[in-house]
Amino acid sequence: MAQNLPIKFQELIQLQNIGINVQTIGFATLTMESDKFICVREKVGESAQVVIVDMASPQNPIRRPISADSAIMNPASRVIALKAGKTLQIFNIEMKSKMKAHTMTDDVIFWRWINLKTVALVTETSVYHWSVEGDAQPEKVFDRHSSLASCQIINYRTDASLKWLLLIGIQAQQHRVVGAMQLYSVERGVSQPIEGHAAAFAQLQLPGNPTESTLFTFAVRTPQGGKLHVIEVGQPAQGNQPFTKKAVDVFFPPEAQGDFPVAMQTSAKYDVIYLITKFGYIHLYDLETGTCIYMNRISGDTIFVTAIHEASSGIVGVNRKGQVLSVSVDEANIVPYITTTLQNGDLALRIATRNNLAGAEQLLVQKFNQLFLQGQYSEAAKVAAKAPKGILRTPETIQRFQTVPQQPGQTSPLLQYFGILLETSQLNKYEALELCKPVLQQGKKQLLEKWLKEDKLECSEELGDMVKQVDPTLALSVYLRANVPLKVIQCFAETGQFQKIVLYAKKVNYQPDYIFLLRNIMRINPEQGELFATMLAQDDEPLADLNQIVDVFMEVNMVQQCTKFLLEALKNNKPEQAALQTRLLEMNLMTAPQVADAILSNQMFTHYDKAHVAQLCEKAGLLQRALEHYTDIYDIKRAVVHTHMLNPDWLVNYFGSLSVEDSLECLRAMLQANIRQNLQVSVKIASKYHEQLTPSALIELFESFKSFEGLFYFLGSVVNYSQDSDVHFKYIQAACKTGQMKEVERICRESNCYAPERVKNYLKEAKLTDQLPLIIVCDRFDFVHDLVLYLYRNNLQKYIEIYVQKVNPARLPSVVGGLLDVDCSEDVIKNLALTVKGSFSTDELVEEVEKRNRLKLLLPWLESKIQEGVEEPATHNALAKIYIDSNNNPERFLRENQFYDSKVIGKYCEKRDPHLACVAFERGQCDAELIKVCNENSLFKSEARYLVRRRDPDLWALVLDPENSFRRQLIDQVVQTALSETQDAEDVSVTVKAFMTADLPNELIELLEKIVLENSVFADHRNLQNLLILTAIKADQSRVMEYINRLDNYDAPDIANIAISSQLFEEAFAIFKKFEVNTSAIEVLIVNIHNLDRAYEFAERCNESAVWSLLAKAQLEEEMVKESIDSYIKADDPSTFTEVIEAANNSGNFEDLVRYLQMARKKTRETFIETELVFAFAKTNRLADLEEFISGPNHAQIQQVGERCYNEKMYEAAKLLFNNISNFARLASTLVHLGEFQAAVDSARKANSTRTWKEVCFSCVEAEEFRLAQVCGLHIVIHADELEDLIEFYERRGYFNELIALLEAALGLERAHMGMFTELAILYSKYKPGKMREHLELFWSRVNIPKVLRAAEQAHLWPELVFLYDKYEEFDNSVITMMAHPTEAWKEAQFKEVITKVANIELYHRAIQFYLDHKPLLLNDLLLVLTPRLDHTRAVGYFTKLRHLGLVKPYLRSVQINNNKAVNEALNFVLIDEEDFEGLRKSIDSFNNFDNIALAQQLEKHELIEFRRIAAYLYKGNNRWAQSVDLCKKDLLYKDAMQYASESRNTETAETLIAWFLEIGKPECFASCLYSCYDLLRPDVIMELAWRHSIMDYAMPYLIQVTREYLTKVDRLQQSDAERTEEQQEQQPPPMMMEPQLMITAGPGLGPPPGMMPVGPGGMPMGMMPPGAMGGMPPGAMGGMPPFQQPPPSGGGAFY
Repeated sequence: MAQNLPIKFQELIQLQNIGINVQTIGFATLTMESDKFICVREKVGESAQVVIVDMASPQNPIRRPISADSAIMNPASRVIALKAGKTLQIFNIEMKSKMKAHTMTDDVIFWRWINLKTVALVTETSVYHWSVEGDAQPEKVFDRHSSLASCQIINYRTDASLKWLLLIGIQAQQHRVVGAMQLYSVERGVSQPIEGHAAAFAQLQLPGNPTESTLFTFAVRTPQGGKLHVIEVGQPAQGNQPFTKKAVDVFFPPEAQGDFPVAMQTSAKYDVIYLITKFGYIHLYDLETGTCIYMNRISGDTIFVTAIHEASSGIVGVNRKGQVLSVSVDEANIVPYITTTLQNGDLALRIATRNNLAGAEQLLVQKFNQLFLQGQYSEAAKVAAKAPKGILRTPETIQRFQTVPQQPGQTSPLLQYFGILLETSQLNKYEALELCKPVLQQGKKQLLEKWLKEDKLECSEELGDMVKQVDPTLALSVYLRANVPLKVIQCFAETGQFQKIVLYAKKVNYQPDYIFLLRNIMRINPEQGELFATMLAQDDEPLADLNQIVDVFMEVNMVQQCTKFLLEALKNNKPEQAALQTRLLEMNLMTAPQVADAILSNQMFTHYDKAHVAQLCEKAGLLQRALEHYTDIYDIKRAVVHTHMLNPDWLVNYFGSLSVEDSLECLRAMLQANIRQNLQVSVKIASKYHEQLTPSALIELFESFKSFEGLFYFLGSVVNYSQDSDVHFKYIQAACKTGQMKEVERICRESNCYAPERVKNYLKEAKLTDQLPLIIVCDRFDFVHDLVLYLYRNNLQKYIEIYVQKVNPARLPSVVGGLLDVDCSEDVIKNLALTVKGSFSTDELVEEVEKRNRLKLLLPWLESKIQEGVEEPATHNALAKIYIDSNNNPERFLRENQFYDSKVIGKYCEKRDPHLACVAFERGQCDAELIKVCNENSLFKSEARYLVRRRDPDLWALVLDPENSFRRQLIDQVVQTALSETQDAEDVSVTVKAFMTADLPNELIELLEKIVLENSVFADHRNLQNLLILTAIKADQSRVMEYINRLDNYDAPDIANIAISSQLFEEAFAIFKKFEVNTSAIEVLIVNIHNLDRAYEFAERCNESAVWSLLAKAQLEEEMVKESIDSYIKADDPSTFTEVIEAANNSGNFEDLVRYLQMARKKTRETFIETELVFAFAKTNRLADLEEFISGPNHAQIQQVGERCYNEKMYEAAKLLFNNISNFARLASTLVHLGEFQAAVDSARKANSTRTWKEVCFSCVEAEEFRLAQVCGLHIVIHADELEDLIEFYERRGYFNELIALLEAALGLERAHMGMFTELAILYSKYKPGKMREHLELFWSRVNIPKVLRAAEQAHLWPELVFLYDKYEEFDNSVITMMAHPTEAWKEAQFKEVITKVANIELYHRAIQFYLDHKPLLLNDLLLVLTPRLDHTRAVGYFTKLRHLGLVKPYLRSVQINNNKAVNEALNFVLIDEEDFEGLRKSIDSFNNFDNIALAQQLEKHELIEFRRIAAYLYKGNNRWAQSVDLCKKDLLYKDAMQYASESRNTETAETLIAWFLEIGKPECFASCLYSCYDLLRPDVIMELAWRHSIMDYAMPYLIQVTREYLTKVDRLQQSDAERTEEQQEQQPPPMMMEPQLMITAGPGLGPPPGMMPVGPGGMPMGMMPPGAMGGMPPGAMGGMPPFQQPPPSGGGAFY
């Protein structure tokens, strides 16, 4: 069985598994302020982010794009503090808001949350506290001590009250890490420097102290060793004893020489210290004593941040691999571990009692018994009171204290015990009962109340029963605390607190018989009963059946109260309450209909029996409610006709709930029953529901009863909202029938829904006295012609005049047309027109007359209108038409009149006179119409003049459209006539633009030549000349040169550029040459004509610098480098030196370049020019000029030129250049190429650059100059980053020995690092394996062990591999390697040392198999080593399976102390197999954890009697007495049989055994058994057996003894009875009357009548035997009479 450890260790999460990059897991990027959150700063690509891991849901980390130098999460809430430079900000992540911000004056080098509201800030000089509440700024707390000046700050701690502050830092000194701390007292304002690495504050309650002490604990690692200090800071509180300072050693393993404490946390729950070291060791110390409880390694990587694990009161930390580890105290194992492993009983007792932990029960019991036996009852009481889990607080302990006699003048031990318990804790059930019993007897109820208020007693039902006899109210309090619902409710009922019953029952989830309680309350107090019933039903789920509650109400005839109750109980209107709803309505309809009506009106219920309720309502006269509930149409029709009993408004609304068919049926029934009474309400119903019932059906209904009045009123209510034509027609018809002419007129005028034709025909047939409705209909729907015919033929001419004069004058044209059609007199028509004063359409009137060729009829009327000043176009149009037709000077009218419509008149004149049409169209600018007329009649001259004057570009575009077949004729007239006549420049401009827009270049040229070249007023116009040339360029390029030469007033540069864009290069050159723009001219020759010879000649003729520059540039672009340089020199232009230099470099013309650069250097001292000049000297091998130039003052970039020379392998020039600027690194490289290795080494030494050393070294190796290569290599290997390249270079070329020699020489260097030792070890493993072990033994601490491990494994160097695994503390791999390669790697001592350190317990079992296979004789030695952590059950099972239990017997003996079942059974099996019955008996007695019955059954069949005897012993131990005794009888083990029978305490077993002895003829055994089983045997049985077997002599001693005991008991009974009789006689008062006593005091049937049973001597009735006189018969065996129902010694009928 594996050893149980005192700690629980687990991995909470692995940060890498949730996406955290391992590179960001470190002290600088990861923070953990508590066990709630971990905050990591990451960089993904170029973006920074902060990852927040919520430990409650670690698989869902929160990622935020935040750029910050540091981020820390609040210990409890989602609040994050960010630091960027000197700016600090605090954000609430959940609220997405910024809480605070501040900018520090100094950099913050460390910060952390010290509580939920405060952040501590540490700068280089001071410490600040910053509260997140309000607007508080950081407050300076203290200045840093000088001892921490150069330290890296790693932690900051405070005590709970913030009175003690601690700053912790570390720094490297003398090859070790030194810790420095500053302890600051806020109250005193002073600091104390302390050497230490990790520290914490803690609060500890010392025994006997009233308040907690503030302790300061810190750990330090010095060259002398490690120490843990625990001291009390400040002065002890008043009444406290000071804490004794503790200083204990901290053990560091020999292999962990560089280890030191890095973190410390204290557990407030267990009062222990968790100490974490750099190498991943956990140390567990007791805070009070400083004792080390446990130490082990939990992590192979450094745990760099820790916090308290609140859930387990342990410690949680993060290591560099991203493991989040937690360690806490294992409550189940820590005390047993201290007891068994540490063997520190005092510490085990201290921790067990302090933390209420199990595991020290045996020690506590021993201590209690010891103190009790010594008479130290007070101390024993304290031990019992403080015992964990209450193991000593039992009834047996109370009995023991009760048995102790009270000493005079002292408090009894029992009361001392109870007093200590009351001071420290709560009394349990038994203690409370024992204490309260005498308290209540003494009447000290107030003490009990005090203890209950202080919660010092564990309440129980028994305690409540005891208290109830004294105070029921106090008993109620006890029952409540004891949670005894039945008794609590009884007390509530007895004290009248009915309202509390329901509340309490709900609270404790108890279900009493509420109906029984309710009946009782109703009988006692009906008002309380009503309240109680309401409480029962006030929840969604009633506490009792509502029907039963109603029954209770009805039993006492409380209808009103029952109604009130049901209204409240049924307010939720649930379907399952339908029966109760019906019952509620029924009881009220029968007793109080008005209440039922009110209930129904509130519509509270919907699930009751509506049919039944409806009948009840009808019987009760609630006809409205009955209709609401009836669903059968016959019932509804029967009730609805009684409208005088119903509210009309309600009845109208009621019809809304009926179907369409039912509604119509009901309306028909109402009209049929009493049409006069029900008509009005029927109309209302029809009006409201006409949409549902349909108007057609309702119209049919009313018409069926010939009720036009009803129809009129019904349709009158809906006609304004209806669009049904039939509704409107029927309404008109009904209105006519009822004489409502105003309504007829209104509907005819306003309605748009009736059928006009149908209404017109009806009105004509109706022969109404007033024709106004007919006029309205005909006017609205354009039946004017029909109207005129109807009125004219019926001699109703006055209505025609009324119509056009009063109704609608606008209809005059139609009326005139109609009258003309019926051949009415012209005078009548003229008079009618003259008399109409209203407005009407003149156009329509003219049209009507004109259609009938009677237009002249209107001439007088029109002239009168003109004279009246009418400006209406229609009037003037009509007059114009008359003048045109009559040829009454129309052209003058058309030109002078301003009011006619040009378009209309022009159209009218097109066929009559096109010239007049043009006049009309021109006056109205009717462009399209005028062009059409001109085209159709060939009036192009008029059209051209109109277009020029019109100046409309859109109109020009229309007529110049290629699709226009008349375009040519029009253009001719424009050129020949229109433009020649105009003197307006704008007319010319618009016309020219129109020609340009129409893309008519030839026509435009023709036009412009006529304007410009023929000496017109526009001949010198610049724009026209430009336009002429440009048009020629576009249309006729042959004329361009002529125009250029003839014209002088044009824009030459612009025209030339346009000519260039049109490929007219010679014309452009001519323009530039004519106007002497030489630079542009040569550009044309160069760029466009591409003739450099002409350009050169032109430049020679001009001889201008700008011209030469342009030519040089062109020559350069044509790669004529020499000619270009000559041109640049002539131009004296160095401006384009960059391009010249590039071209010369590309073509190799460095000689010419030197000339150019020398010229350029005279003009400008550019660095680039001088640099290129130096390079040109180098390229032309003019080294003397080069050296002379660089030795003088210059601006050349020598370094750059040197690099170029080096790259082009001009090493001599490069040597001069690098030497000139003292660039020894490049000089060394150059010398290497020149083969001057010694000089190269000297230059490399001056350069002192790793890169240079590498280059020289590699070159020397290539040249096999190994001595010089080693000199260089020693300067390379000290740089770890360069080491790999160096080794790879040597190895690829096979220089292994030289490489090893180089590294061996480098080991003695001052700057030798781990990589050198590591790589040398790897080289040894590859090329000189024999030297590897020696190297590792010397330098194992300075090599990278994981890297060397891989090399050793690849080289199959198994001993070295085991050595490295051991040093690297990978004990698991070390063990696996030794087992995999035993012949080379296994060593017994080393294997046993390492196997105990492995983390994987599974390796223990693999090691066992390994030893079985290879070293079976050493197996027990291995098992003894593995014992502390081995799973013994599994190991034993494994050995049992392989049948090797005998081989591991020593191991089984050694571990049997653990009392493991598997071990015990295995060892017992081995002992049985070896027939070692003594060893088996010893094993059984010492260790009882095995299957006793199975072993007994196995042994009872064994051939050896001793093993069968052990089987009987086992049966006895398991209370199988019969089997045990039977087995002894089989083997004739008389003594054992008698012993087991006696121990069984079973009379039957003993009597069976003693009878068996007689059966086998062993009277001596019979006598011996009488002695052994004396108290179990019955005397009558023994006497019978002895008499039957004639061995009375053997039984006589037993019988004598029995007789003596019985006589003694009888004497004692007689004495006791006599004393009791005397006491009764003394207490009995004298009788008041001399009368015989009655038996009423005894109760019926308790005693016989006087004289029935004579009383003998001593008060015993005659014939009765004393108890026990019948051979040991128990009391009550004779008829069940109890011993206390004996008659009194003095006569009388009363009994006890």
